Amino acid sequence: MPDNSYFDEEEFDSKFDGRTLVRIFGLVRPHWKWVAGFLLAVATVSILESYFTLLTKRIIDEAIMPADPEALKGLLATYIGIASVFACGVFSFIYLAGILGHRVQYDLRKKLFDHLQELSFSYFDRTPVGWIMSRLTSDTERIAELVTWGLLDTTWAVMNISTGVFFMLLINWRLAIIVVPLIPVLVVLSAWFKQKIIVQFRLARKINSKITGSYNENITGVRVVKALRREKKNLEEFGELTEDMYQASFRAAYLSALFLPTVQFVSAIALGIIVLRGGQFAQTGMMTIGGIQAFISYVTFMLWPIQDIARVYASMQQAIASAERTFSLVDTEAEIVDRPNAYDPGSIAAEIEFDQVEFYYEADKPVLRDFSLRVRQGETIAIVGPTGAGKSTIVNLICRFYEPRHGAIRIGGHDYTEFTLRGIQSRIGMVLQTPHLFSGTIRENIRYGRLEATDEEIIEAAKLAGAHDFIATLEEGYEAQVGEGGTLLSVGQKQLVSLARAVLAQPDIFIMDEATSSVDTLTEALIQQGMDTLMKRSTSFVIAHRLSTIKRADRILVLNDGRIEEMGSHHELLHQRGHYYRLYTKQFRDELEKQYDPYGSSLEAEPALGN
Repeated sequence: MPDNSYFDEEEFDSKFDGRTLVRIFGLVRPHWKWVAGFLLAVATVSILESYFTLLTKRIIDEAIMPADPEALKGLLATYIGIASVFACGVFSFIYLAGILGHRVQYDLRKKLFDHLQELSFSYFDRTPVGWIMSRLTSDTERIAELVTWGLLDTTWAVMNISTGVFFMLLINWRLAIIVVPLIPVLVVLSAWFKQKIIVQFRLARKINSKITGSYNENITGVRVVKALRREKKNLEEFGELTEDMYQASFRAAYLSALFLPTVQFVSAIALGIIVLRGGQFAQTGMMTIGGIQAFISYVTFMLWPIQDIARVYASMQQAIASAERTFSLVDTEAEIVDRPNAYDPGSIAAEIEFDQVEFYYEADKPVLRDFSLRVRQGETIAIVGPTGAGKSTIVNLICRFYEPRHGAIRIGGHDYTEFTLRGIQSRIGMVLQTPHLFSGTIRENIRYGRLEATDEEIIEAAKLAGAHDFIATLEEGYEAQVGEGGTLLSVGQKQLVSLARAVLAQPDIFIMDEATSSVDTLTEALIQQGMDTLMKRSTSFVIAHRLSTIKRADRILVLNDGRIEEMGSHHELLHQRGHYYRLYTKQFRDELEKQYDPYGSSLEAEPALGN
């Protein structure tokens, strides 16, 4: 099987052209009513805020300068009334922004999760878990923040600039046409800094994915790390990654920090022009003191939102870089999909044929070569051979996790690509060497085999699989928690629960992948009991380790270098005195040596057959 140790994610170094941003905000389309309410609230607050400044001008010019107490009282009452509406508007858009953010994040995570269920096994073979988890967690959070608070800042800025320009023109158009042209200067500066900053954040996000993957590997593989004394070497490798992350983040932070004083410098120029020209206009009677004060406020309203955007620009660039990688996952197409006009066969309990099948994970490394085999309905096929011979590949092809590169696989005489993936995979039961249980109870994990099963059917399946007795000894019985990945159960107990799940599914095809290789002899006997139940009902493929499973098979395939080297029953292969015979006798002797009684007696042994 291929590994993902050489995984290198796609580079995103093209210039930002706005398409990613458009796609991000396309996520809010299903929630347009919330967006409309949000924009209305922001627009209302922005207009009221601008009117506050105009009202302040009136207070100065009509009540304070002439010292008119009655006019002051009336204007202050108007000010308080508008302030009340303003406060309600602020509450509304903050509340709506929070709701919108949570909805977008939920939708995006659900879309990603659903899409991951559809992707082919090859995608997970070459993609580290840490990379995927980073897309599902931190990246979706950043995208949601951009959609909400990024949208808030952008809308706020546009509304403040628009209303500010309008009221400045209303107060003194001569001064306004001098100040307004400074706005495009800030836009140009923003565009220049944007391109520089996003390059560094793209690099930082890429390194962050590698760091997440490194965390995942070192935590899940902590026993191996300690056993091999790899702590120092792993720390050095992790240090190199964090140093690269630091350098990229430092450069991005430097550019972001440089942006702020640049904007403030332009702001200072604008304010200087207002004080100078406004004072001149006031001396000639073309402008009042209140008008100068209002002009300064309006320019601040226009420039501060841009400074706010600059302040949060770093997080916005992070969100864009995160979105590019998240959308790359969304855009990944499954390699194994239903063909046009594919149909559900209703049952796959039929003869299975491999017709000159060739398969490889990498083009220059074939795994199966001209592989042909007919399996009768209800037959049990055992598969043995050295590592890399193609044992797991055969069962992966049967499950249609992969498809042949050349040749065909037929079920009941039909090319199985004519069937839907669900029509095949929902009728296959699997028990793996390392069983996986989901967080929850034992009952819930068995029910995964058939979700509509009753409690009585679950208990019956557990009894047939040999799992009921150990479950009954647990304090909470079938309601006992298994822990994450089944950590609260032993390897043997996990195997029995996994087998009960397969029994409950009542599959047409049963696959057992070295399921007894890591359990004791007593547990093996219980697993064998459940296997016998399934094998009576199903066509079975067993990748075997222990001889007790092999001896019961109708046929045993000995694979070597992607081809069938020997095939026959246990006794037939022993009589051939070929590779199987040599492997059998060697493993038999090894097993006897392991079980030798130190007091002088030889224990009865069940030999194991390596693969």
